[in-house]
Amino acid sequence: MKRYEQLAELLATDIRSGQLAPGSRLPSIRTITTQHGVSPSTAFQAYYRLEEKGLVRARERSGYYVSAAPQPARDAAVARPPKPLVRVATKVDVSDLVFSVLGATADRDIVPLGSAFPSPELFPLQRLAGSLARGARFMPAWESVRALPQGHADLRQQIALRYLGLGISQAPEQLVVTDGALEALNLSLAAVAEPGDLVAVESPSFYASLQALERLKMKALEIPVHPQTGLDLDALASALKRHPVKACWFMTTFQNPTGASMPEERKQALVELLAQHNVPLIEDDVYGELYFGHQAPRPAKAFDTKGLVMHCSSFSKTLAPGYRVGWVAPGRFGERIARLKLMTTLSASVPAQAALADYLHHGGYDKHLRRLRHALESQGAQLAAAVARHFPKDVRISRPDGGYFLWVEFAPGFDTLALHQRALEQGISIAPGPIFSARRAFAHCVRLNFGHPFNERIDAAVQVLGRLARGA
Repeated sequence: MKRYEQLAELLATDIRSGQLAPGSRLPSIRTITTQHGVSPSTAFQAYYRLEEKGLVRARERSGYYVSAAPQPARDAAVARPPKPLVRVATKVDVSDLVFSVLGATADRDIVPLGSAFPSPELFPLQRLAGSLARGARFMPAWESVRALPQGHADLRQQIALRYLGLGISQAPEQLVVTDGALEALNLSLAAVAEPGDLVAVESPSFYASLQALERLKMKALEIPVHPQTGLDLDALASALKRHPVKACWFMTTFQNPTGASMPEERKQALVELLAQHNVPLIEDDVYGELYFGHQAPRPAKAFDTKGLVMHCSSFSKTLAPGYRVGWVAPGRFGERIARLKLMTTLSASVPAQAALADYLHHGGYDKHLRRLRHALESQGAQLAAAVARHFPKDVRISRPDGGYFLWVEFAPGFDTLALHQRALEQGISIAPGPIFSARRAFAHCVRLNFGHPFNERIDAAVQVLGRLARGA
């Protein structure tokens, strides 16, 4: 990082940890230059970066102050953690509810707080179009056949380099490129479990994992997620002793919907626990590149020594949503997953793979990611501030260190499905808690998307939601 970025991140860490409290005044430019041995220009650039992130606000002739918006109601959320109960759903039946809730999110007239995707305006689509044209023009005729089914060789090489940056040695030839991360996850599940098997998922959980179990007629074992530290390892350890778990489907970093991340030592403990029981882990890591700190969080895959972790990700949330290109680092299950891929969709679009390979090869991806992370962090701070202003005072807001979701918890007994219906009538989408549970739990919770540029329209929508929530 450049010097001003290092200084900005140092101050951001103090703000996020609470050492610099909301409303407090930051040191003057003169003080900063003396304390850190930097030029006034560097100090100003650092403060501008903090302002872009929504962490500080400038006051004319007064200086810079920590934003008054309450910091993640992490402390509040921890005061009301999920009960450490393991629930078994003998039958998963959530698809109708999910489809009814999310059906309106593609309508551009609807405010997309319930959407699962960030705004396409945040992606370098014109530059990608150039890579698509260049990749198709120079692609050898036989490449479209040679790339089946595991994927375009150059793209797999570029993905392997991304793993190397995380300290993970991943052979390109072992990667399987898929139609988005969702296919990677579904292929991984089908490779290690059969109809009737019990699969451990998070609670609350990404609804697509529940739909996959429903489609394959598998049973869900729900493991609680702590709002700060992610998956409850003690509950999982107890469940593995008591139940015949065939596989786990977990999101260890910026979990959807809560945004919780497991610290690295807990990720390592998770991998070691599953290795003791010889249980495979399907790791959904589509948000791992969207971190707000200065260092990328390592996935559980980084601690896998037995090949039991199938690490799944994609470019859909970071670069090219419509290209639908994902992958799986399959561990010991590579041949099984490749065969399943061959028997189902055969291959992801080879021209789309060639375009992404060209874009990554010519650079610019990391620069784009830095801009994207800054935008998401700023938008998250703005949405959290709006929720704090307009929602009932007793709500708890989890503000993660990455991704683009807020998990909002109302008082027990609140009905977010009813709020969802009333919000749709006002042209606003939200994602109510019950779609994230096989038991349709979390009726008093809602997931909000901050992946779209914050503007007057979104602020007005949050104000309407607050009014609806208060019954006004």
